[in-house]
Amino acid sequence: MTTAPHRHDLGMPGSPIDAAIAASVVTQGEKQTALKAKDMKTDQEVRWCPGCGDYVILNAVQSFLPSLGIAREDMVIVSGIGCSSRFPYYMNTYGMHSIHGRAPAIATGLAASRPDLSVWVVTGDGDALSIGGNHLIHTLRRNVNLTILLFNNRIYGLTKGQYSPTSEVGKVTKSTPMGSLDHPFNPVSLAIGADATFVGRAMDSDRKGLTDVLRQAAEHQGTSLVEIYQNCNIFNDGAFDLLKDPTTGPMWSIPLVHGEPLVFGPDGASCVVRDEFGGLRIAETNQVDASEIVVHDAHRQDPSYAFALSRLSSQDLRYTPMGVFRSVQKPTYDAMMAEQLHVAATQQPADLDALLAGSDTWTVKA
Repeated sequence: MTTAPHRHDLGMPGSPIDAAIAASVVTQGEKQTALKAKDMKTDQEVRWCPGCGDYVILNAVQSFLPSLGIAREDMVIVSGIGCSSRFPYYMNTYGMHSIHGRAPAIATGLAASRPDLSVWVVTGDGDALSIGGNHLIHTLRRNVNLTILLFNNRIYGLTKGQYSPTSEVGKVTKSTPMGSLDHPFNPVSLAIGADATFVGRAMDSDRKGLTDVLRQAAEHQGTSLVEIYQNCNIFNDGAFDLLKDPTTGPMWSIPLVHGEPLVFGPDGASCVVRDEFGGLRIAETNQVDASEIVVHDAHRQDPSYAFALSRLSSQDLRYTPMGVFRSVQKPTYDAMMAEQLHVAATQQPADLDALLAGSDTWTVKA
């Protein structure tokens, strides 16, 4: 468990110290605007392998979080198990290094009981999609107000190189010496299939693109999931070179900008159009009418469009959309739970004796 500076409880409205506390909160808010990236760093040695993509992600998060105007003591980062899950140690906020795959469940309890906090989950492709897969999909479908950063390096790094749920078919690893037989998960497709209200994808080395997606995710009300392609230079080096290379990257990356036509490639040579079944396909821009080119709509309520976008890419990373796939609004789990508790407290007073001696009881006879 990591901790931030002590945070005073606000107490009951109308209490003698209420005005003084309110003034203190205003002062904290004024001070908060002066936070900088260095204020988000701890005194802990960052212990990832030299060259790991996690360093870039950590630096990006530490740099942009102060701009959200949230006090450090109002942020909580919950992680599971894996290289990425060391994140809470390096963030000068509250945090918890929890157990394998269970970070979304723990974060759900925190976000539902403390809606005043900004709750984040940091997880990896093995942690989130293998042992934690069930927790992840239920968090997404409930629309709990938290932000999930899913680091995807397509390998188990902490346990030294076994194949993961996102490893490509045929991947040779210590646990698959003859090549993996499993078809990999597409985390974005999975999230959209669970009706997640915010789904994005970014690259660890693309500081600008990563920061933009993270900012939108943080400002979203509801569950935000951001898949981050993250290079493991020890056990899966170069996994995303096709997209990172200045020569091939523009050819195979599809930038997602809300309200903009889906045109990409050198000189905009390629584009996305509808196919005959209502899905999406890739076409040559000079072979179609401009009206046929799909204009990206991240706010479309029907998830089928965002899902079709996620299926454009294959495991070899050709035609990979990058950016925000979906960003829609619907009631959050924590807000609805708070409303139920309010109704229960004001309209349905609890009767403990009636509960204990309710009708669902029976007598066992000898």
